Amino acid sequence: MDEKIRPSGPYNFSQALKRLSMDPLLHIDMMKEEIRIPLWIKGYPVVAHMKQTGTFEEPCFHIKSGTHSSVTADEIIDQLSHLFHWHIPLEEIADFFRDKELNRLFDQFRGTPFVCDFQLYGCLMKLIIHQQLNMAFAFTLSSRFVKTFGFEEDGVWFYPTPDIVSRLHPDQLKELQFSQRKAEYVIDTSKLLAEGNLNLEEVALMPDEEVIKSLVKIRGIGPWTAENFLMFGLGRMDLFPVQDIGIQNAMKKYYNWEAKPTHAVMLEKSKEWKPYRTYATLYLWESIET
Repeated sequence: MDEKIRPSGPYNFSQALKRLSMDPLLHIDMMKEEIRIPLWIKGYPVVAHMKQTGTFEEPCFHIKSGTHSSVTADEIIDQLSHLFHWHIPLEEIADFFRDKELNRLFDQFRGTPFVCDFQLYGCLMKLIIHQQLNMAFAFTLSSRFVKTFGFEEDGVWFYPTPDIVSRLHPDQLKELQFSQRKAEYVIDTSKLLAEGNLNLEEVALMPDEEVIKSLVKIRGIGPWTAENFLMFGLGRMDLFPVQDIGIQNAMKKYYNWEAKPTHAVMLEKSKEWKPYRTYATLYLWESIET
């Protein structure tokens, strides 16, 4: 395929790439504003090459991908639209926050889209792997996992399939510096998927609360992981993970508080940000990370 897509502006693709570039597995050229995107569509691995050829106010993306007999151009574009929030009116969200306490952040990061993880299973694995780790080592560990058990196509890394991971022994992950428990969580969750006892495509159709209820039943998945899966895996718009240390630190900085806020204070503050708390979360992260 060789297509050009023109979503509505403003759209700050450069800022989106800065955030994505924190993941060393991704193939990004910041100067050219290009990225290669690993997609799973109907069970087939697809690599989409995407380049920004428009402007901040009038964005345009040139998308290329190899020929796949079972995957159409429309299916690729639909998935990219979901991942990059091309269907979300970012200017309306900025207008919504204009009279809110976070208005300065929405001026600073105007047009910055929330970008989902590119692989649904990979998102869940990454979240489990990253639990309770500092960011640098978290990405080191997930990179080791993918480069050891996943595969590379057209210069892009794909997470291994649940079937492959389900057949691993915890010692194989411990060699990569996984803890025993984290190795078990990754393998056991993959077994649920491989054996058909968990279907992420079906989970994606559930309301937010049902997604959380179904995921937290799984050993090793708590509310933080479930909420972040809703955000980064499914692109839901109204999530505010109060247990996230980054959000706590960002609010402390933004409001000039002497200490990190309690969950109760965070939830009270976030009430006026509904139904766009995911974007409030993103811009708070941006304020301390990029």
